Amino acid sequence: MRNPLGQKVTDIKPSGIRKFFDVVSEMPDAISLGVGEPDFDTPWFVRDEGIYSLEKGRTFYTSNSGLKELKIAACDFLKRKYGLYYDYSNEIFITVGGSEAIDLAFRAMLDPGDEVLIPQPSYVSYLPCAYLAGGVPVPIELKVENEFRLTREELLAAITPKTKILVLPFPNNPTGAVMEQKDLDAIADVIIDNDLFVVTDEIYSELTYSENGHVSIAAMPGMKERTIYINGLSKSHAMTGWRIGYACGPKVIIEQMLKIHQFAIMCAPTTSQYAGVAALNDGDSDVEMMREEYNGRRRYLMHRFEEMGLPCFEPYGAFYAFPCIKEFGMTSEEFAVRLLEEEEVAVVPGTAFGDCGEGFLRISYAYSLESLKEAFDRIERFITRLRNA
Repeated sequence: MRNPLGQKVTDIKPSGIRKFFDVVSEMPDAISLGVGEPDFDTPWFVRDEGIYSLEKGRTFYTSNSGLKELKIAACDFLKRKYGLYYDYSNEIFITVGGSEAIDLAFRAMLDPGDEVLIPQPSYVSYLPCAYLAGGVPVPIELKVENEFRLTREELLAAITPKTKILVLPFPNNPTGAVMEQKDLDAIADVIIDNDLFVVTDEIYSELTYSENGHVSIAAMPGMKERTIYINGLSKSHAMTGWRIGYACGPKVIIEQMLKIHQFAIMCAPTTSQYAGVAALNDGDSDVEMMREEYNGRRRYLMHRFEEMGLPCFEPYGAFYAFPCIKEFGMTSEEFAVRLLEEEEVAVVPGTAFGDCGEGFLRISYAYSLESLKEAFDRIERFITRLRNA
């Protein structure tokens, strides 16, 4: 029989995150610190708007690009939050989560052989999506001594005549690293001088804890016209299951992304879009409440890491910490497997986010403080045994 599968798909490795949580689902007493999902319910007024849209029979397709009201709400949100100005009629469209936008950007922009620079450790979808679109993923290894920020020197060293796109995955999953104004200033002229395009994934922009807040490279001079800006409501507004994201950028690119979206998706879920309008227009105080809660948990984790003597640079974005476990002389996966088996705590090996994640773990603090305290008591017992062995 002829092989029914395409070579590109079979070449891709499964997600390094999910296999641990298939095991966890069979362990009733396990504590999972691995899934990147808010533990808050979607704010009630947002859910109520979704319910109201159903009661009113708003169950039909929207336009391919999304509800006009939602596109306007997203543009207004970006303007008041980050000083970004997009035309709702031709520079934005609504996607099924931020993940669809990543996929569409690569498919619309890449020809076979075009290189995509992907700073790592980073979100698991960038590399396979670039590969499936015919691009050549080129990882850039970020360094803990640089707080996992992309430096000018690292970017310059990675550029070749075939380089077309730079992915900017900040605030970063899994490290929690951010790129501040000075960091973006250092690379913006390199991007322009080398005629690169940027896919900036800012899904965690509202979960930034540094004093200076979040800055988008799309707001910098000369960058809007060469940047695809991606965001959504999953992390900021606790709306993961609603699957609402959006992509903004130059009309010439957005039109081609939308063309693929028309054939593959049609439109984002209608009920979710109506809920999204309410979230973006009236959800700022709820986002602030959640951010403050995450920040308290973040500070708790850093305190416990210090008490345990476990090195971990301070993350200023998202809801992840990325501690170093190299002292124990085992791989990240070995450490995670033993921690799960011996103490029933699930974390993600750093290698799930790129080979340079070896020697690190991703720990999510999108969980209650009570769960975090119990989990860290177990982790402390585990590493104490390792040190005393």
